[in-house]
Amino acid sequence: MSHRIIRHSDYHRAIPLVPPSLPMSVKRLRGLLLLAPALLLSGCDLVLLHPAGDVARQQSHLMIASVILMSLIIVPVLVAIGVIAWRYRATNKEATYDADWDHSTVFELVVWAAPLLIIIALGAMTWIGTHQLDPYRSLTRVDARHPLAADVKPLEVEVVSLDWKWLFFYPQYGIATVNELAAPVDQPIHFELTSTETMNAFYVPTLAGMIYSMPGMQTVLNAVINKPGDYAGFSSNYSGHGFTDMRFRFHGMSPQDFSQWVAKVRASGTVLDTATFDRLDQPSRAEPVHYYARFDADLYQRILNRCVDPGQMCMDKMMSMDAHGDHAMPGKPAGDAMPADSSMPAPAHDAATH
Repeated sequence: MSHRIIRHSDYHRAIPLVPPSLPMSVKRLRGLLLLAPALLLSGCDLVLLHPAGDVARQQSHLMIASVILMSLIIVPVLVAIGVIAWRYRATNKEATYDADWDHSTVFELVVWAAPLLIIIALGAMTWIGTHQLDPYRSLTRVDARHPLAADVKPLEVEVVSLDWKWLFFYPQYGIATVNELAAPVDQPIHFELTSTETMNAFYVPTLAGMIYSMPGMQTVLNAVINKPGDYAGFSSNYSGHGFTDMRFRFHGMSPQDFSQWVAKVRASGTVLDTATFDRLDQPSRAEPVHYYARFDADLYQRILNRCVDPGQMCMDKMMSMDAHGDHAMPGKPAGDAMPADSSMPAPAHDAATH
């Protein structure tokens, strides 16, 4: 490569001449750099923008509408920054410079009225959407074109988050599963959720928004799946070193396929009793799918009230005793009051939505 010598002060520097092909190489490199993100994004499943459940779809529409409304302010401001910087650059001698300018009524109206109107619209839309999509609120429709019939009963699913796996009870069918969830399409699903030890967040992006599960408390989520498919579900709240493996599959099925799936679970022959649950409750990572043909009828309630093992006082009973001012220990007369203990856990109850 040839060089030219430039004298500067008392030293010499050798500067390589730029090859004529370099500008074209830079242009190609820029094109490849712009193309790379597009290629990477083309393989992404943008499930939040194209969900298969009606609740998630309404949340997606709310999110998109909010972004469009906010862009009505953000985009003009960004464009104005570039226009003003270019128009009033130092080399532009034709731009008018008014050192005494300090006020414009039209300008003040624009910069205050436009954002105010957008904030009012955004606030009203968010307020309405938040109440319509309240996870505790029962569904009133299957999708945008089909209201929910009055005689349709929801699928009841009781969810327990453990370290680091998901346990699902189907009380209407008497079965339970680990790390696998299924539901028929176009049938409302009523989830009741709790946790054993650690706070988690139940999240199936294509179904509905996330909802927390907490020990000794119960949260509720109502949702519906409208398209058959195999979807991802996971915990969206960090809960320890096994958090990354706390995943499950959610299957949207036709009613016939769901009936066959229930029959398959029942054919497993495994029973989920207290002893089996105690083993399942031990921390584990990447837990495989388990099927339970039947389970103790009150097991979920005992998990919720933190009295799975014999001899433990259930929190709902403790709450009832506290409400009646009776702090007697089990087996003792009511007059023998149980001393208050600030270390006792709070009674189990439905968690607040906020």
